[in-house]
Amino acid sequence: MCGITGFFDPAGFHSEEAEVTLLTMREQLVHRGPDDKGSWLDAEAGTALGHRRLSILDPSPAGKQPMVSASGRYVVVFNGEIYNHLEIRRQLEAAGQFAWRSDSDTESLLAAIDQWGLEKALKMTAGMFAIALWDRQERVLSLARDRMGEKPLYYGWQGGVLLFGSELKSLRAHPTFESVINSDVITLYLRHGYIPTPWCVWRGIWKLPPGTWVTFQAKDQNKTIQPKPYWSFYLSVLQGQNDLIIGSDQETIDALEATLKQAVAGQMVADVPVGAFLSGGIDSSTVVALMQAQSTKRVKTFTIGFSEEGYNEAFHARAIAEHLGTDHTELYISSDQARDVIPQLPKIYDEPFGDSSAIPTFLVSQLARQHVTVSLSGDGGDELFGGYGRYFNTKAEGLWKSCQSFPRFARSLVSRALHSKFPVYANATIHRMLEIVEKPIGKSLTARCRLIADLMQCTNHSEYYRVITSQWNPTPVIKQAAALEYGLSDQQQAELKQFVEQMMAQDSVTYLPDDILVKVDRAAMAVSLESRIPLLDHRVVELAWRMPYHHKVRDKQGKWVLRQLLHRHVPKELIDRPKMGFGVPVDQWLRGPLRDWGEEMLDRKRLREAGFLDVKKIRDRWNEHLQGRQNWRDSLWLVLMWQAWLDRESIQM
Repeated sequence: MCGITGFFDPAGFHSEEAEVTLLTMREQLVHRGPDDKGSWLDAEAGTALGHRRLSILDPSPAGKQPMVSASGRYVVVFNGEIYNHLEIRRQLEAAGQFAWRSDSDTESLLAAIDQWGLEKALKMTAGMFAIALWDRQERVLSLARDRMGEKPLYYGWQGGVLLFGSELKSLRAHPTFESVINSDVITLYLRHGYIPTPWCVWRGIWKLPPGTWVTFQAKDQNKTIQPKPYWSFYLSVLQGQNDLIIGSDQETIDALEATLKQAVAGQMVADVPVGAFLSGGIDSSTVVALMQAQSTKRVKTFTIGFSEEGYNEAFHARAIAEHLGTDHTELYISSDQARDVIPQLPKIYDEPFGDSSAIPTFLVSQLARQHVTVSLSGDGGDELFGGYGRYFNTKAEGLWKSCQSFPRFARSLVSRALHSKFPVYANATIHRMLEIVEKPIGKSLTARCRLIADLMQCTNHSEYYRVITSQWNPTPVIKQAAALEYGLSDQQQAELKQFVEQMMAQDSVTYLPDDILVKVDRAAMAVSLESRIPLLDHRVVELAWRMPYHHKVRDKQGKWVLRQLLHRHVPKELIDRPKMGFGVPVDQWLRGPLRDWGEEMLDRKRLREAGFLDVKKIRDRWNEHLQGRQNWRDSLWLVLMWQAWLDRESIQM
């Protein structure tokens, strides 16, 4: 794991000035790579590559970056890990004579590019990565990102110079960077709590989509070049659905165990200490179980706990650790310690980021870093194996059919009625619908009725999905922007037969890479910890989409096949319990110790002078929350993180 950055100026540059600029950009990423640093510049070609290194494989100087290929044609800076790089080496050796200079996966990748070209080399990899590659012969800069989006990569033309880097803070260190907020994305952020790919909070800057690569030449100055896929999640889904596993339950479980076991084994390889996050849930417990089953030593596992009721799973994790025999470390965090993380969040995430579980994720990363340099996690299991409540047919399809059972004119009337303050007229049908709404907005009848009112207006599955995944609908943005495209298109979703699978696929290309993986990457890298995610090995992903829905959800319970695999290693009684989120009691804090901070951030004058948000709508929700009439924890947290980000970036208020 490392940090990469650099720029491409087709006009060329003076080496001394460019080197100072590159060093400034590079040092913004010291947390991603505290062990070493490197730079490579070509003044005539206008290319500068910077690297900060967290030494994982071959920590010797032979693994230093930027690295030049054996042929001298290519120069690369690379962030991530190629788990199958030894297999790639064997294929290269079979194709010719290779005198390896190091044991690093970076050299394996470069040799593959030298031998087969970038696109084929990318297709051969199993790993997580962000890559910047300079072709000295063709004078082409290529950027590439791993299949599921585990590693970040931002890029964009600013003042005639192409900037790129692992984090936005490195791009902002370049003198041509134009700090202009892309106000069009505020609506997306306030709906979802993150800014979806390919969009960015800064105008002219983009996130490279997962599974793609893009090239730039001097003639492309200031052009918007469309990235090209070397792997497509969408096509993998369609291929999987057309080649469903028809074997027995046992055969499906066996196939998953073999594939996931291979992924876990590959991700345990490192020249530094390796451990795992263990929450006590299905996903992390499965990863840890497969780690311990393949290790001759006790796997180091880490959990944090909270004293607040409903937010603590530490005792579940401890029981599983004891059963598996791991070397377990747990730390109970006070609310004061957790709240101390909040001022750091805008710096850690660079963009507005509204997922409050970033707080415990940072704390568990901080704990793990005291003992290991690499930590595996169980992220991705919900999206692949049906873990969220909205994936259960009786909930998703039931609610959709209930809404659609009303005539259009009646839906409009019911929607307006449900938006009233006290929906006392709700009949049995409405109550049944309320029971199956699963959304983290507390137990307020009024709040749930507002959600049903919005769903009543939906005319298709795509609109329905957007409503149930939105925190604000409509968003309190003063200037509503034109709709921006992101995720799977309506047409692509329609290719999937079941609505539930449409939601799972959409989550996998939006919520997973732009919320979950951003959260884990930035929190871990803030403390120089490498995070690895075995469930997102593309071979596991492709296998998951070959599984029929009934292997994922049965009897109103998700992740069926993953549970059966885990039951081979851990007794059912330690696992079968209601799902808990990895969160903190933000709703209580906002009414208590964070109330003054909230008032400061949501001050009427402050909101009005910033000029982005509707002051009345924000203040109405804030007051309803403080009075205990509603639990607007999540939607208010998005606004608070937006305001905190504006403060961090010194945006004029």
